[in-house]
Amino acid sequence: MKKVAFIFTQGPHGTSAGREGLDALLATSALTEDIGVFFMADGVFQLMPTQQPEKILARNYIATFGVLSLYDVDQCFVCAESLKARGLSAAHEWVLDVVPLSVSEIRSRLAEYDVVMTF
Repeated sequence: MKKVAFIFTQGPHGTSAGREGLDALLATSALTEDIGVFFMADGVFQLMPTQQPEKILARNYIATFGVLSLYDVDQCFVCAESLKARGLSAAHEWVLDVVPLSVSEIRSRLAEYDVVMTF
């Protein structure tokens, strides 16, 4: 089976990229168990637990990230440099258990995947 990586680089509510990426991730989890999820750049904001999208009339899909383990998706990583650049800490409470990695570590891990999709 192919190994598939999903990279989230967009903020959660400015575009539909995050929601579409999550939908694609859940659909792919039915086909393979070799899935990696990476949060980089503004994509780290996808992990924030106290969002209030209803105030901007947006759908709250962020909590769905928390159930990825039920879909056997447990390889989840966050870019440490992206967190630091946005004033966030790796010790923050996230909606999903993620392992902080440097950019070079992420690059190395991504090289192991057959397919890489960016949202």
